[in-house]
Amino acid sequence: MKLKGLRWWVVGLIALATVINYIDRQSLSVLWPDISQELYPDYTADERKEVYAFISVVFIFSYAFGQAIFGRIFDWIGTRLGFVLSIGVWSLATAAHALAQGVASFSIFRSILGISEAGNWPGATKGNAEWFPTKERAFAQGIFNSGAAIGGIISIPIISILAATYSWQTIFILVGIVGLLWLIPWLILVKAPPREHPWITEEERQYILTGQQNQDLDRDGAFDEGYNPSFGKLLSHRESWGVILATAVIDPIWWLFIVWIPIYLFESYGISTQEIKDFGWIPYVGAMFGAWFGGLMAQNRIKAGKTVDYTRKLVITLGCLIMLPSLLALSNPGGPLAASLIMAVVLFGFQTAIGNVQTLPSDFFGGKTVGTLSGIAGTAAKLTGAAMTALVPWLTQGGNYTTVFVIGAVMALIAIASIWFLCPRIAPLNAKEDSIFLDR
Repeated sequence: MKLKGLRWWVVGLIALATVINYIDRQSLSVLWPDISQELYPDYTADERKEVYAFISVVFIFSYAFGQAIFGRIFDWIGTRLGFVLSIGVWSLATAAHALAQGVASFSIFRSILGISEAGNWPGATKGNAEWFPTKERAFAQGIFNSGAAIGGIISIPIISILAATYSWQTIFILVGIVGLLWLIPWLILVKAPPREHPWITEEERQYILTGQQNQDLDRDGAFDEGYNPSFGKLLSHRESWGVILATAVIDPIWWLFIVWIPIYLFESYGISTQEIKDFGWIPYVGAMFGAWFGGLMAQNRIKAGKTVDYTRKLVITLGCLIMLPSLLALSNPGGPLAASLIMAVVLFGFQTAIGNVQTLPSDFFGGKTVGTLSGIAGTAAKLTGAAMTALVPWLTQGGNYTTVFVIGAVMALIAIASIWFLCPRIAPLNAKEDSIFLDR
């Protein structure tokens, strides 16, 4: 049996996994008002926010640790089994939240969830490198990232509606089951990489393999393993540090919103768990369109003959420039609808940029190194995201979030600088390239 467009089936399944990923992680933020009132009835609003921040920081630190681990795991055991391990564990961890009784148990389950959920992103990046030619990678990454946005769009209303009928414990169990069901089509469809897959057409196989520029090391037009340096050599390239720094400063902007959107709306506008469904999903619509826009714009520019270097820098810079005024506008947004719409613009800009940032490892290196660099960059990003999350209760005492939005704007500027100055030419590297310690 041959299946046309097999790469799009694969990217669709990974996008669906990303949707499930975000439903799992968003459940706590939506349910937290009800959970905290049940578990901490004598705490003030600020004290409950501090508990939530602590649990969230545990999750993000664990996520950072998981990024480093799963980057290596995916390079070791491959995309197919890597996703089985990642989503299988995180689904069980989500269901286990039903057993939580306080900070310690929530922290344990969130830690397991964070470590296992982290595999989704180096896995998606590696899947992108395996299944798509260079010119389609930004669009494919945009599809992955739109899964995160779609997860945010549907998770908040779904969890809010379920909360009107079911206990928070039951909701965690139901959400965990969904992830386990995803494993069935994944194991059936993704039997092997495109080189050996029995269902892929020969035309699509050749289209994918001949279009992977970073995996034609000797420039003879034939697919090879590309440049896969040792760990030390990988970190000797300034481009690697450009990827790491850009990811580390831009990713906390996303974490700022996915962790705090429901809490921000609860605190600033007095919205209840049942009412959050009216506003909390709006920012993720902007994220979804941004993911598509960034991917399609990059694909369009490359097809028009622009270089990968020109295209990546153009789209990343544009996305960051969209975020800047929007983040500053959140200092005085007005009502909850206006605030949600402005947040949608911020996340549109973020997703426009991040999809192209996440393709950089596959632009520079061969397939056996992509997961490793993605994992390192993801770890750095989660550490900065954890720092931002930990600071939010202190920076927002009394409900004023202006300072954190200004910090986000500064981070967007640093992301632009890191791409332009540390990645002088976005193109496949090779063993003869000088390190950051030498002039080129």
